[in-house]
Amino acid sequence: MKILVTGSEGQLGRDLIPRLKAAGHDVCGYDVGSLDITDAAKTSELVAAEKPFVIINCAAYTQVDKAETERDAAYAVNRDGAANLAQAAARCKARLIHISTDFVFDGLKSTPYAEADAVNPLSVYGASKLAGEEAVAGRLPEHIIVRTAWLYGGQGNNFVKTILRLASERESLNIVYDQIGTPTWTSDLSDAIVLTVKAVESGKTPYGVYHYTNEGVASWYDFAVAIVEEARRRGLKVKCNSLEPILTSGYPTPAKRPAYSVLDKEKFKKTFGVEIPYWRVSLKNMMTELYGGGIA
Repeated sequence: MKILVTGSEGQLGRDLIPRLKAAGHDVCGYDVGSLDITDAAKTSELVAAEKPFVIINCAAYTQVDKAETERDAAYAVNRDGAANLAQAAARCKARLIHISTDFVFDGLKSTPYAEADAVNPLSVYGASKLAGEEAVAGRLPEHIIVRTAWLYGGQGNNFVKTILRLASERESLNIVYDQIGTPTWTSDLSDAIVLTVKAVESGKTPYGVYHYTNEGVASWYDFAVAIVEEARRRGLKVKCNSLEPILTSGYPTPAKRPAYSVLDKEKFKKTFGVEIPYWRVSLKNMMTELYGGGIA
């Protein structure tokens, strides 16, 4: 099956494409250098030339804080780019799998967010991603929107890489503990998307919105502690001997984050028949993949 992947050089795209190829699909990957999805005419032209059965949109403007002052840039990619892909897919009778975010919620709940829960983004980034969801849904019935959260992987920059670097340089780190969510390994999300593609190919998949993250719940502080523990197990350089939990108010940022953004994944698990790994297990597997098993 022919699949077109945007954002091919991002941390998700770089994990996803090899898995799609291993599943036997004909995959063409495009990043911003070869496909600017904000250009409607060129997007339509390229999709028409490739004739994919499925488009997977991993392209996004993800600089959450910069988006507060770069609103037009965020909306151009996250809303207009998504709309352009959906329109191009509709013309070619392709299906679209669009990756979205937990930032569409305001974080005021204390139980996991289901797909049908009210959305209320707190930031420009979250609002632009919600606008992208709405653009896709309004232009292409044959769509699947996958909301995910706290992505990290072996490719690119992410929280795991940042903590490993800072822990090797500093004796003490202050980490926010009152923002709650679920770390998600890009390899696990990629495997889940491959299953989603298989279901779409079968023609029996209910279209619409789905949630996928790893299982479990953590604060950024919990996540950082686990990262440092895994680093020590592998004999990596760790200078840090003190991780201090702090409130969000002690680490102000331009963009407001949801305090609680755990996603309910029951719909995804039941629809696609997938078992989702616990986030600590996935973090251990990611660290083993990058740095080896270390000591028990």
